[in-house]
Amino acid sequence: MTKEAFRKLCSDKIIYLDGATGSNLMKAGMPVGVCPEQWILDHEDALLDLQRAYVDAGTNIVYAPTFTANRIKLAEYDLDERIQEINERLVKLSKKAVDGRALVAGDLTMTGKQLKPLGPLEFEELIDVYKEQIRFLEEAGADLLVIETMMSLQETRAAAIAAMEVSSLPVMATLTFETDGRTLFGSDARSAAIALTSLHVDAIGANCSTGPDQMCEVIRAMAEVTELPLIAKPNAGLPSLDEEGKTVYDMDSDTFALEMIQIVESGASILGGCCGTTPEYIEKLVKQTSSLKVSRKSLRGRHFLCSERQSLEFGLDDRFMIVGERINPTGKKKLQAELREGKLDLVGQFAREQEECGARVLDINMGMSGIDEQEMMLTVLEEVANITSLPLAIDSSHVEVIEAALRRYPGRALINSISFESAKIAPLLPIAKKYGAMFILLPLSDAGLPKDLAEKKEIIHEILNRALDLGMTKDDIVVDGLVATVAANPKAAIETLETIRYCKEMGLATICGLSNISFGLPERMNVNSAFLTMAIQSGLTMAIANPNQEMLVHAALSADLLMAKEESDLAYIERMNAVKEAREAFLKDNPGAVVSVSLGNGAAGQNGLGGKAGAGTGDAKKDETLGGSLGQVKEAVLKGKQRDILSLTRKAIEENIQPQDILNEALLPAIEEVGDLFDCGKYFLPQLIASAETMKKSIEYLEPLLKAEGADSTMPTIVIATVKGDIHDIGKNLVALMLKNHGFSVIDLGKDVPREEIIKAARENHAKIIALSALMTTTMQEMKNVIDLAKQEGLEAKVMIGGAVITQEYADEIGADGYSRDAADAVKLAQKLCD
Repeated sequence: MTKEAFRKLCSDKIIYLDGATGSNLMKAGMPVGVCPEQWILDHEDALLDLQRAYVDAGTNIVYAPTFTANRIKLAEYDLDERIQEINERLVKLSKKAVDGRALVAGDLTMTGKQLKPLGPLEFEELIDVYKEQIRFLEEAGADLLVIETMMSLQETRAAAIAAMEVSSLPVMATLTFETDGRTLFGSDARSAAIALTSLHVDAIGANCSTGPDQMCEVIRAMAEVTELPLIAKPNAGLPSLDEEGKTVYDMDSDTFALEMIQIVESGASILGGCCGTTPEYIEKLVKQTSSLKVSRKSLRGRHFLCSERQSLEFGLDDRFMIVGERINPTGKKKLQAELREGKLDLVGQFAREQEECGARVLDINMGMSGIDEQEMMLTVLEEVANITSLPLAIDSSHVEVIEAALRRYPGRALINSISFESAKIAPLLPIAKKYGAMFILLPLSDAGLPKDLAEKKEIIHEILNRALDLGMTKDDIVVDGLVATVAANPKAAIETLETIRYCKEMGLATICGLSNISFGLPERMNVNSAFLTMAIQSGLTMAIANPNQEMLVHAALSADLLMAKEESDLAYIERMNAVKEAREAFLKDNPGAVVSVSLGNGAAGQNGLGGKAGAGTGDAKKDETLGGSLGQVKEAVLKGKQRDILSLTRKAIEENIQPQDILNEALLPAIEEVGDLFDCGKYFLPQLIASAETMKKSIEYLEPLLKAEGADSTMPTIVIATVKGDIHDIGKNLVALMLKNHGFSVIDLGKDVPREEIIKAARENHAKIIALSALMTTTMQEMKNVIDLAKQEGLEAKVMIGGAVITQEYADEIGADGYSRDAADAVKLAQKLCD
């Protein structure tokens, strides 16, 4: 099936997917813990009967049962060498089941191994894993591809890039969102939709985790930022156990079908069911929704950028924005020296300060001698992503650096920039198109600067037309007004302002670098600020500038206010209140001083210049009392500085700070604060893991010193495991790490662990607590089996449970002693159970 045929199929009617596969095959006899793909090949009739029933119910697209048939997953069953055979046979089996009455989608999902720095996988290695499976699926005759049940946007991107590079089949992609509207790795629905739309998938949406009611918000959020068909494949409500101890769901087929009407009204037009749904659910879904109209609103004139966790939307009449320019070594000797040493302290400082001062995008430039620019660019992208959720602009003179950064960046970036120079436009426009990046159009040619305004306009049209010929739109472009210095050309400002007006009339966003206008003049900020207000009045969308410059920021806020832009009055008042508070605080600490206060320490808040910025990571709380080496150790854990923690820990020891004091006054308070930031949505899984790993390195160094010091080592033992049949362990691994960091003795049994082995380990190690994890609804029951066996054998250990599908109600139902919703909460629960 071609992409064009798929778009036509989805253009004016609702398309129906199948329902659950795993839970229905378990009803047909598939035991927990086996390789699903192998069991299906040994019991073909079970799948044939199920998928035929789905097609009879009205399904248009069935998912071939290749969900975990990638090399990494199959290796867990020693089946990786049969990957081609398994994928081929399973696709053909689904083809046989549908018998031409429906399409068959080759199914891909997460591999179970995490990308660096959270796990061992390199990004390119993961892309290759997906490429291998995709080739086999296409060769076997799959009509399209579906990437589903994804918890990581970056892993979804890897699969989408793999599909783009080795297949011409249409691609659907769905992520699974928690009750807070974010994936396990912290991506919100808007950011996920923007990032995947930019990678040219053909339909996006959500599956699993929730019932239809909670999925409505996710679908609505996606509909605000993409025109692609939206997919909704929710569960049949929440899972629980029936009287026979089997997993059941609380939403019957009639209720499910009725609630799916709201999903269609929210914007979804490709519908199906996930865990707990059966052919009966799909049949009633078709009857309830087939007469509903499909509607998608046009987003023409709206521009979208995103990071992995935060999106930015703007139009030509919205409030002015600053692109923070400071993460650039040009003219910054201290930053250059740090980068040559491999240190990123100033990079982190600049990222935090610029966000706090109101920047909406951060420009990243690593162009300098003495370093590998591409390697450093990738390293800094990763570092900045752990500090801020702002979208980024990729700034380099080298095509290969820009491409490498766009490939790795887990969002939609802004390229700074693409000129009409033949060495730039020929390679960079296709790269921008491939990765779906927005780009700054720089009106320079091989002849250099345009000689006059007419030539500048001509170059703008030349680049614009080439971009449009590639299938890009005006909404993908931001034109640089190309500011010259007024000291050399008296008409420089007039010509730039005319360029800005001209571009806005054509429906193009604009940007400029402000500082050139005043070059060579005294008191340059006066000129810059006056020029900025004139440019905003002419239609300037954004500028590359230093948001720490208060006079500039205040001029921009005032211009927006006078032009009556939406919420500009609130932004102005908030900023002025922040300035007043900062000045009052400064005078209180420095009576009689001349006031000159920057808002670079957080006083501007999230609203700053750019207005409401969505959920960013924010900044860790400041501890005013802890200074010196202890403060540096604590800060390293708060910021996840794994490169620095060992040297800082050694430094503290060399200063005769006792190991127990480092633990109690720096490490434990830091990780508890990280947990609080995670709980309130300011930190996400990557930051939590980075901080936990940082603390782990410090504790490993301190451990022999603590023993020599005679420190208390009688903390209770906890046995932790992912239950039998479940091979997911990222959550379990993080809980184990956090518990170890808090001093517990942790026995980690791994994943897919039989209940007898768990009970034996708990008895032999005199465990105070048994911690159980499950990510799949089909393995939840095994938690109850462990609890029942523990009671039978008179084990006194408390049992705590957790996992994506687990709830407090389920914990109560099976007699667990506690439920933790995440790793930070698990530590608090373990401490409570031990008390």
